[in-house]
Amino acid sequence: MRVWDNEPDEALEVNLLPMIDVIFAILAFFIVSTLFLTRTEGLSVDLPNADSASPQQQADFVVSVAATGEITLDRQPIPLEQLQAAIRDALAPEQTAIVTIHADEQAYHGSVIAVMDELRLIEGVQLGIATESEPVEAEPADGG
Repeated sequence: MRVWDNEPDEALEVNLLPMIDVIFAILAFFIVSTLFLTRTEGLSVDLPNADSASPQQQADFVVSVAATGEITLDRQPIPLEQLQAAIRDALAPEQTAIVTIHADEQAYHGSVIAVMDELRLIEGVQLGIATESEPVEAEPADGG
């Protein structure tokens, strides 16, 4: 026996709202997780704002100390006594500079300290020491 239903069949439809919610949740997860993947190479500081601030050009210098004790400024040999004057002459008034020291691993420690002392006397100079990162060796697969 067949039963007749007087109610019309409901049309089937796909509800997109839950799918959109899931997509946005996944997108938010990836955005937040990538913020933690960035690597900062300095200290996090909050700088004050100033209405009269103006951008300044920053000068970069490279001072190298060889294993023999020879000092070079941007690949040009220079005596230690002239290092400070050479950088001051290259800087404009009120200009800041970053000086990166490339010291050979076998360089005499006193030579590197003498270079740092000379550079610290220059106003507006920030010092940095260049290093090389060691390659990470893979762990043995057998655990031994």
